[in-house]
Amino acid sequence: MAELTGAQWRKSTRSSSNGGACVEVADNLAGVVGVRDSKDPTGPALTFPPAAWRAFVARVTGRP
Repeated sequence: MAELTGAQWRKSTRSSSNGGACVEVADNLAGVVGVRDSKDPTGPALTFPPAAWRAFVARVTGRP
């Protein structure tokens, strides 16, 4: 598992404030992007190479 010490987690600006199904992303670390459940910040996190994360975001947002 990648080291996530120093991760600066952020929620989407489209997330609601009612505690719904949100994820947080940390993209400030070299060589890794972390993703976690905002309702469980001390729980597990997934990690992705930055290129894979960019490809995922491009695909779900429809942007090249």
